[in-house]
Amino acid sequence: MIAYVLSGLVTGAVFAVMGAGLTLSYAATGVFNFAHGAIGFLTALLFYELTQAGVPALPSALLAVALFAPALGYALHKAMFRGLAQAGETAQIVATIGLTIALPAAGLLVVDVAGLPPADATALPRGVGPHPAVDVEVFAVRLDSDQLITFLCSALAAAGLWAFMRHTPYGLRMRACVDRRRLATLRGIDAGAASALAWTLSSGLAGLAGVLAVPVLGLDATAYTVLLFASATAAVFGRLRSIPWTFAAGLALGVIQNLVAGYTDFLEEVTGLRTAVPVILLFAGLVLLNRARDRVAGSAAEDAPPPDHLAGLPPWRRRLPWALGALALAAFAFAGPVYYVGVAAQGLVLALIFCSFVIVTGIGGMVNLAQAAFAAMAALTCGWAFTSGLPFAAAIVLGVLAAAAAGMLVALPALRLGGRVLTLATLAMALLADQVLFQVDAFSNGTIGWALPALGFGFADTSDPRVRVVLLLALIGAVALLVRNLERSASGRAILAVRSAPAAAVTSGLSAPRTKIVLFVLASAVAGLGGVLFAIFKGSITATDLPAFSGFVWLAIVVLQGVRRIGGAVLGGLVAVAVPELLAVWDLSAHVGAILFGLGGVILAKHPDGVLTQMAGLRHRKRERPEPEVRAEPAVRERRLFTLEGVAAGYADTTVLRGVDLTVGPGEVVALLGANGAGKSTTCAVAVGDLPVSAGRVLLDGRDVTAWPAHRRARAGILLAPEGRGVFPGLTVEENLRTWLPDPEPVFARLPHLGERRHVPAGALSGGEQQLLTLAPALIRPPRVLVADEPSLGLAPMVVRQVFEVFAELRARGVALLLVEEKATEALAVADRVAFMRLGRVTWSGPRDEVDGERLTAAYLGVR
Repeated sequence: MIAYVLSGLVTGAVFAVMGAGLTLSYAATGVFNFAHGAIGFLTALLFYELTQAGVPALPSALLAVALFAPALGYALHKAMFRGLAQAGETAQIVATIGLTIALPAAGLLVVDVAGLPPADATALPRGVGPHPAVDVEVFAVRLDSDQLITFLCSALAAAGLWAFMRHTPYGLRMRACVDRRRLATLRGIDAGAASALAWTLSSGLAGLAGVLAVPVLGLDATAYTVLLFASATAAVFGRLRSIPWTFAAGLALGVIQNLVAGYTDFLEEVTGLRTAVPVILLFAGLVLLNRARDRVAGSAAEDAPPPDHLAGLPPWRRRLPWALGALALAAFAFAGPVYYVGVAAQGLVLALIFCSFVIVTGIGGMVNLAQAAFAAMAALTCGWAFTSGLPFAAAIVLGVLAAAAAGMLVALPALRLGGRVLTLATLAMALLADQVLFQVDAFSNGTIGWALPALGFGFADTSDPRVRVVLLLALIGAVALLVRNLERSASGRAILAVRSAPAAAVTSGLSAPRTKIVLFVLASAVAGLGGVLFAIFKGSITATDLPAFSGFVWLAIVVLQGVRRIGGAVLGGLVAVAVPELLAVWDLSAHVGAILFGLGGVILAKHPDGVLTQMAGLRHRKRERPEPEVRAEPAVRERRLFTLEGVAAGYADTTVLRGVDLTVGPGEVVALLGANGAGKSTTCAVAVGDLPVSAGRVLLDGRDVTAWPAHRRARAGILLAPEGRGVFPGLTVEENLRTWLPDPEPVFARLPHLGERRHVPAGALSGGEQQLLTLAPALIRPPRVLVADEPSLGLAPMVVRQVFEVFAELRARGVALLLVEEKATEALAVADRVAFMRLGRVTWSGPRDEVDGERLTAAYLGVR
């Protein structure tokens, strides 16, 4: 027992280090890095090459882990991750998948070109410790020096990371960005710099895990990807937020895996079940730890659909290029060389499988990585049924039905999961099928597999590649027609409603579970049909022909082309077979294709809608640039501290502000009043740099700060008290104050009741206490401009009085206040000047004494 526990702790230490890196980058940036294992592999490869060059092991490890891996993380942040933070979840997943393929390929290509010692995936290189490893006895259990170093390094990494996050200003800024990224920027924290630091540290942890694991995993890039998903189990049990819990879960995972391997001999009859413990725990953690409050409709629900640049064209014009393309392929099938016709057929059978992504991801907004498992399920079922004596046509139908049934089983967790969680869950189920179900000899016939005959039509059969091309074109056309009818039907509108606004869809009488199940089943059936045809064209099927990780790459290929269109699936299928073929013809390394694939992920970070949408945009986009409005400067103007001049701004294609002019002087309170929807909160967002302007200027003491980001304006003295509560709920009261003040003690002296709760999370305070906590830093370190958006919202009258007393004190200290308030009485009591807004414009501005009942009625009721 002690031996299993101690050796399990060593394995779990690697899981913990890599899982902590995953948690750190995800919590700080919102991007789940599927390339985390690839970074570990690349660092381990550098460590190996340095040791082979004669550099001692310890300096090699320090160079690789402390220098190379963090620098790689920072470079990736600049090149990709910075843009991915603003992209949709589908683009985030696919771009990091691209890195998973490209980074190891880039490293191996450098090794080949430079003539360095080749990286043997089957050999086990030396570790950081003595070579050969020295045995050490611990509690009567013999461990080697590499195992002890692994455990000690993980413990030091855990302690160091905890101290950094809890006791340094950099860690505080990162945790503030995790808690409320937008608020952090409004407090003067550069969220981009915090993200860069998170990626740097995360890559360092990945590199550390890679070097520690190299004596066990060797230099096999696939093994590091598998390590990533085992480590993801620890990150999931840490809720992808808590690094201490992730470390604990990683250690526990290693111990559990060892105990299961040592004490469950009865499971030997089920091949692969004992080694699938991390996958089973990953799936269980995803389902059990994600409650209803975490539900979303799917990973693409937050992805705004790309603009349809062809909307103005007649239907025949939209379909003409694809009809011509299909005719060209059909003509090529009968006139081209037989070999290349066969290559085209391979691309089209992949395109048929890829069409399933258009249904489940493009239409349904759910990223499903189990499509390869569905294709394998259908093909193996068909082979088993045909060999068992079932007619061939019936075996094909049974295979497709088996894939559809598997899709329904996978859809069940989709009823409670969404986003990245659903993505990980589908991949976990695919890996479980790969490691357990497809290893059952009675189902897969071992390494021999099942032989399948050609599909005959009386006059021809699919042994002829020309017949395959025509058959596949017909089937893809049928799927395209199915997708078109689905999008335009009542069911399609229901799918869009469930994906975009699940709560609203439910209140409208739509069934979100039924919608998701239908999409999963339909997509699984299409993938299953493609898998059966893949096996028929190949002549046989084995459990290794369609591995689960294929779906990992397939999704990326389709999204790079355009996952919302069948054309993207067709183009993706042809590209998937054409690129390796061209590389072989040109005698280029296969690593080049993988690197190009990764570069496609970088491009996707900037253009997440795929190649087809970008091509359509280049052809049909009309750039309309309005002429700038020429505004006459007044001959004499009273000095103002803060000014908005002719500001126009909005969200996406909706203009909210239409030429707003507003000024606030030092020691002056300007109350901005108006009905809901007048544009008051948008004006506040523009003032503090949270929303860019499309026209006009923002001036601070005569200096143009229009182009300054929010964190720079905050550092210059423009502070926002946002609508609701401007606190970081996950940070303590003291930590909230430290985001703005170097020393919070003066606040506690001024507001003792906050001092009494200094170690309480801010989210546990009452609404009034949270609002006072929001404004308290301004009393100690007054800003130059304070923008308060609905400061009395939801507060008791006594607390409202306290808040407005703070405003009066700040005015007396020379702070310029822009006050947005629904309660006109309180606002007018403290205001020096008043401005009324209506439909995005300031309709009247003047001294408070000139405000009367008629003007208030006009402002709030829209009555002239």
